[in-house]
Amino acid sequence: MKKALKSISRTVELLALVAILTAGVATRTAQAEEWQATVGGESPDRGRQALAFLPNELWVHTGDRIRWNFPTHERHTLTFLKPGQTRPPGFGPIFGVPVGCPGLTPDGSSFDGSACVTTGILRLDEDTGSTASAPTYSVHFPAPGNFKFVCLLHADMTGVVHVLNLSDSLPHDQDFYDRQAQSEQVLLLADASRLRSRGTPGHDDRAQSGDGGRGTPGGGERAQSGDVAAGIGEILTTTGAGSQTASLMRFLRDTIVVRVGDTVEWTMLDPSINHTVTFGAEPADPRPPSANVLPTSDGARHAIIGSPTDGVNSGFLSPAPQDRAGLAQSPPGITRFRVTFTSPGTFNYICAIHDELGMKGTVIVDQVP
Repeated sequence: MKKALKSISRTVELLALVAILTAGVATRTAQAEEWQATVGGESPDRGRQALAFLPNELWVHTGDRIRWNFPTHERHTLTFLKPGQTRPPGFGPIFGVPVGCPGLTPDGSSFDGSACVTTGILRLDEDTGSTASAPTYSVHFPAPGNFKFVCLLHADMTGVVHVLNLSDSLPHDQDFYDRQAQSEQVLLLADASRLRSRGTPGHDDRAQSGDGGRGTPGGGERAQSGDVAAGIGEILTTTGAGSQTASLMRFLRDTIVVRVGDTVEWTMLDPSINHTVTFGAEPADPRPPSANVLPTSDGARHAIIGSPTDGVNSGFLSPAPQDRAGLAQSPPGITRFRVTFTSPGTFNYICAIHDELGMKGTVIVDQVP
């Protein structure tokens, strides 16, 4: 009888132990966390942009999810491509309509590497100042792995999520990620501010007259004082997990005074994104140049404007993508746009992609004395 009681007691103890262990696993599963992260950062005037996932490296457990917040007026996507998948373009035939990877996936989608997951274009509305209404998007991670994520609109904006088994300990908590995101945003926006001095040479604001620009009708040597920087940026790696971009989305020397017959040259100095120089009505698709823009012999584009009502669009001014082993060498980028002004007046222009961020400028053309 005593042996029977001991046997029953041991059985009860084992069952109790199993129950405790099972309950522990169930509790960990039930307490799957939702981590918080941010996509992008901007200055109050929207001109300085941190094109970055903040932070861009996170460690989570299987079953966890991450919710990303989109608190800027600049467009972004959050995209997980399948391993080896060819990166799709940001937009398809219709500008502003994303092609996805292909297609878009709903908030709360799961990613394990077998199928892509992506948002559409997410950002604050143009007239919204508060980030309280910022859109969000979450991704669930059901399986372990190391997963890269990207923004389809900004080539040098990437990150990594490390999904660990429940038995593995996590190196950081949410407080760490919050502090890291804040410090990285401050660093990137400060870098964008420092870039201003590199894009504003110490010339006065009057172009030399009689300048047609290199490779443009009229010939002659281009006057440096007629230069305007069309944005400037810098690619950084602050964590080792991916790339981030500090971008100043402004025309540096946004108001310039020239004389009739002068040529002004805009140079795009951002290594990662696109800008335009657009006079007149904003085109539905700013990617191609307008019909009155012609290529030059040195790989720039050139237009002639005779009236403040003329419409001219440079098309995308874009840097050449970085070459990679195993891929064909990319052609040079088109980063320069020249305009010759043949009549006096005030000529306002915008970047057709980033005018909502305040990227606008003015050329004042005086009559030759």
